[in-house]
Amino acid sequence: MLNSPRWLLPITSLAFGGIAISFLVPQEIAAVKQHLEGFPDSHILAHSIRPWILAFLCMMPAIGAIAYRLSGTFDRYLARQFMAIFLICLGTLSGLWLLLDLSENLSDFREVTNRYHVILTFYLLRAPAILMVILPYALLLALIYGLGKFSKSNEIVAMIQSGAGVIRVSSPLVFAGLWCSTFLLGLNYHWSPQADGKRSEMIARANGWPIYDAKNVLYRDPASQRLWMVGAFPENFQQDGYLENVEITTLNPDNSLKIRLTSPRAHWDRASREWTFEQPLIARYIKGKSPSFENTDGAIIRETWKETPSQIIKPGLSVETLGIPELSSWLASPLAQQVSSNKSSYLTHWHYRWALPLSCVVTVLLAAPLSIHFARRGSGTSIFLAILLAVLMLFFSSVSLAFGEAGIIPPALAAWLPNLCFGLLGLWLYHRRVTGRPIYQTFLRLINVNS
Repeated sequence: MLNSPRWLLPITSLAFGGIAISFLVPQEIAAVKQHLEGFPDSHILAHSIRPWILAFLCMMPAIGAIAYRLSGTFDRYLARQFMAIFLICLGTLSGLWLLLDLSENLSDFREVTNRYHVILTFYLLRAPAILMVILPYALLLALIYGLGKFSKSNEIVAMIQSGAGVIRVSSPLVFAGLWCSTFLLGLNYHWSPQADGKRSEMIARANGWPIYDAKNVLYRDPASQRLWMVGAFPENFQQDGYLENVEITTLNPDNSLKIRLTSPRAHWDRASREWTFEQPLIARYIKGKSPSFENTDGAIIRETWKETPSQIIKPGLSVETLGIPELSSWLASPLAQQVSSNKSSYLTHWHYRWALPLSCVVTVLLAAPLSIHFARRGSGTSIFLAILLAVLMLFFSSVSLAFGEAGIIPPALAAWLPNLCFGLLGLWLYHRRVTGRPIYQTFLRLINVNS
């Protein structure tokens, strides 16, 4: 029979996870259904698994609590000490980030009624994007401080003298890195990019300003040789809304102008798949003659045009705000095969959505061997090296991502190269620490050789 006090935390975590699933998952199922109705050419499988991933995220605290209870006394002691430090670091970094961000955005909420409630909602909805930024650094600081504290109090030495090696001592921390990476991977699948992209929309909604999903979008349909320029996609354009300031140019096979239709508002009916253009101005171009213009006070309908609003808006969506389902939909569409499309950028970010969360594991591999030391002298330099390597990994990741977007290096390599390089470096540092070889002096020798 299970010991009730011992299993109180896992049972409580399971209960809260179940409550979160019952509240969040039905909403996500409805959101997926609504999205697929508005964007029928989306990647159905990638969107359909969103509720399952969200349910798994809700249960991750329970998974961590169960793993904690199933582990031994030694692992539970390290986990308790590390978790306390990690939560302090996470809370401190979150507070600093919120203060800096609020000082930048506070002017946008000055005219808002019920300001504090709006600001709280604003940051709660952005929480997935905030965690993507802060959590790896909180993990880094917790590793540096926690292992440094254990080393300074000779607890690491005592653990190793009792028969536990460096790998055994750091194994709970590696599990923590894997847990953080898995959690961030779930967030980065859809919710973190979407939360980051909804920032402007939430500010506009709070102030009662018009909300647009995209502006000044240019789309070319290769089958019909029609070039669309849409001034704005209002928030409700998926639910039988209107596109504003639409200009459609039909080209001849030699790319010369044939017809140009300009309308202040256009509507697409999902049931009949017809386009309706209000008060259109039609210009017809004949080679060697002046264009003729036809102004209609009412509306005209185009029944045979195959383009849909979901296709037209895709070039106007920022790649940084697209999750894996949206990126998969874009890459599977004919739009990705057009010469004018920046396929490298979309493909690089698709891989980057998978690669970025694994930086938590790489952070553990870098920080743990450098933060474990057996003498008081040299601890500061090792901590400095750990922070320096983390900063270099961030810089290298930004440069590699830019090269991938520009098509200089393959997209998959651009996304995974930082993790690969610094992960191998972390394994090398682990090897040096396990075998008792010096790390700081090795870096000094490398610097002297290169200089």
